[in-house]
Amino acid sequence: MSLSLAERPAAARPAAIEAELNYLGPVEGRPFTWTYAPPEGGPRSNILAEPHRVPIHDLRPRAAAATLDREGFAVARGASALRNFDDEAAIRAIYYPESARILQAATGAARVHVFDHTIRRRVPGAEDRGAVPRQPVSRVHVDHTERSGPQRVRDLLPEEAEGLLRGRVQIVNLWRPLVGPVRDMPLAVCDAATVAPEDLVASDLIYPDRTGETYQVRFNPAHRWYWLPEMLPEEALLLKCYDSARDGVARFMPHTAFADPTAPADAPPRQSIEIRALLFHDA
Repeated sequence: MSLSLAERPAAARPAAIEAELNYLGPVEGRPFTWTYAPPEGGPRSNILAEPHRVPIHDLRPRAAAATLDREGFAVARGASALRNFDDEAAIRAIYYPESARILQAATGAARVHVFDHTIRRRVPGAEDRGAVPRQPVSRVHVDHTERSGPQRVRDLLPEEAEGLLRGRVQIVNLWRPLVGPVRDMPLAVCDAATVAPEDLVASDLIYPDRTGETYQVRFNPAHRWYWLPEMLPEEALLLKCYDSARDGVARFMPHTAFADPTAPADAPPRQSIEIRALLFHDA
């Protein structure tokens, strides 16, 4: 039986591949996207993709050394106890606390509050428009911003928010394949230390009941990208989307799904789950 790319010796794997990533193109006004049909037949979004071909480096040789505070991403290993990811109640009862333990161990947070999850099952040719099944997001972005990070605390934990915001607050996603190895539309992560503040452009994400804010990302040749080749369900990527600390740690880590040009044409469509969590540290 042949070994998967993840199981092959490092010398037998390419140190990097080149792939196209979709950055933010020129935009008139503030970028926006409606998560549902916009009123009066207006455009769903004014965001145009600007593709750039960039090197994406194999993360496996340095996976054990990557940290949320330095690069903005980390790798966790260990299979989930959950077997049926079609059972929403079981995801909340088993996978949420399991993921919270992983995040707490990785960060030392005093408290972890998992607030939602998204399962993505790619349908070739489909776009992610909020409908089920959700699709991979093939656009370089950060899930939260300087403004929306604290706002999520106020939205989700209103009675405790002001006290919690006096301490360090992080928002971290935990991304895991449901089946593997992942060859179709894997996830690329960008070393946050290579991202300049001016690369991040606040944009509106409009829901029926609220307006969220995310960062779209302008191209910068200094960005250094990584991916974990042929990820297995026994592996997870931790992605930092917000950090209130201002002492030099990674605060916002861009990421995106991408088409791996080396993937076989018959690679099974990607299936994954991501959970999103608020992490609180003592004031």
